Amino acid sequence: MDTLKLLEGLVNTKQSPIVICDIDYRIVFMNSFAAEKYKKYGGRDMVGKPLSLFCSTETMSKVNMVVEWFKEGRSNNIVFAAHKEETNEDFYVTAIRDENQNLIGFSSLYENRTPEQNEAYRMD
Repeated sequence: MDTLKLLEGLVNTKQSPIVICDIDYRIVFMNSFAAEKYKKYGGRDMVGKPLSLFCSTETMSKVNMVVEWFKEGRSNNIVFAAHKEETNEDFYVTAIRDENQNLIGFSSLYENRTPEQNEAYRMD
């Protein structure tokens, strides 16, 4: 079984954008939701390009600050960045580390605050 395909499939089920960058700030992956959300910037064509092409100077300054903090300590792994009122989501920047806890990249992560309204295990 191809573990990478399983993980990609899992990330693509997330109904919020996930963009993964390497340590050089190059976009290396985006889930299906991100590709659709960022279609006006090129969607999947953004993969392989520097994040700075798609962010304001202010945003890149914040990203730089976060990545430098990630580098300062192996336990520095997640930073709350913003709350999106219109979708009731919190936005985080997360560190991605290898098996030796070395920083190898970072990712966006959205978490929805709206409680689920369906019954547990309802499938109809």
